Amino acid sequence: MPPQQERPAMSALTAPLAPPQAMDLFERTRARTDALAAPLSPEDTMLQSMEDASPAKWHLAHTTWFFEEFILKPRLPEYTSPDDRFAFLFNSYYTQAGPRHARDRRGLVSRPGGEAVRSYRKHVENSLTDLLNAGRDDGDDIAALVELGCHHEMQHQELLVTDLLHGLSFNPLLPVYKDPEPLPVTQEVPLAFSRHGGGLVDIGHDSPGFAYDCEGPRHKTYLHPFEIADRPVTNREWIAFMQDGAYEDTRHWLMEGHAVALREGWEHPLYWWQQDSEWWTYTLRGPQPVALDAPVVHVSYYEADAFARWAGCRLPTEAEHEVAFRDIPITGNLMGDADTTGALRPLPGSGIWGDVWEWTASDFAPYPGFRPPEGALGEYNGKFMVNQRVLRGGSCATPREQMRATYRTFFYPHQRWQMMGLRLARDVA
Repeated sequence: MPPQQERPAMSALTAPLAPPQAMDLFERTRARTDALAAPLSPEDTMLQSMEDASPAKWHLAHTTWFFEEFILKPRLPEYTSPDDRFAFLFNSYYTQAGPRHARDRRGLVSRPGGEAVRSYRKHVENSLTDLLNAGRDDGDDIAALVELGCHHEMQHQELLVTDLLHGLSFNPLLPVYKDPEPLPVTQEVPLAFSRHGGGLVDIGHDSPGFAYDCEGPRHKTYLHPFEIADRPVTNREWIAFMQDGAYEDTRHWLMEGHAVALREGWEHPLYWWQQDSEWWTYTLRGPQPVALDAPVVHVSYYEADAFARWAGCRLPTEAEHEVAFRDIPITGNLMGDADTTGALRPLPGSGIWGDVWEWTASDFAPYPGFRPPEGALGEYNGKFMVNQRVLRGGSCATPREQMRATYRTFFYPHQRWQMMGLRLARDVA
């Protein structure tokens, strides 16, 4: 897979969990994955609608393989996998962990079936529980790796539902994953900007708690004075962009972006259609009228950049986003706990965190002094730091406990199937 299929990175391990805490995190994380998979039929779990997406069954198995490959096998010589072939089927892109099945053919792996994958998950869960409870001298190191594995699985929880949405969108029956929940009619909220003085600032992770390797080292960067919007761009504003003919107006577009838009026939965000003069969209809650005051979602970097130019603004850099919002508590429309997976769609009245990942103007590149870890776990981020853009802020499909102000996710500029939106920024004269 290219990097967008999975986003884990080696933990900074600034304050690793103790084994009991790691066990609690592991149980909660696995329970949430099970809750997300519970509504799916066996046929649903096999959907693979494009190379970028993976079947739900593969996500369930791959996240299990991760714990087996990087924790159980190296530390338990007596550990036996239910099937040694799973290592080939469910590795993603870890070349140092061995060969792997072709990424674009994961949907063709009908066997092992769903029951075998569930049994595999339970087998690994039982073995890992025994390992954490064994009182070993290396218990803290094991707990740190379990924490990493849990955050890795949280990322796959987000991928599971967004990949599923893309797959289900091709079904003309427009099936419902989660019960529909109509949104109330809302009033337009005027767009406001906060001003920031710029100067020499520190960004990057350096506080207690989990972070991926690409979030550090903490370093200094210079910002010019800027203003940043207090909310993401809404569907109401995006419709105005469309009605103004901006999809066809090359003045607003990067040349490469407009070429992609023409080739792909983009005239509106992914999953939208017009019916009886009203815009509709397909969501995990089935077909819904477009909520005018909810953040626009499923737009590419190219579209986001064109909108910002059309609006007389620009996209913020990731440093601007971090500096502007790092003191804001992590609350918002994010994925909830195992029994409350959340709205799973952007909602009106959004603020800083959640709803949609926000495209930035920043390339996904290493921070000064970045060094990937040795071994297969070092393959998480470093080798993908080319031709991609950073997004910030989390989405309605991002688990709440995974979010922090320094979190960087990254995708190619043409991609749209994730929960992607935008926030505006502008220079201060």
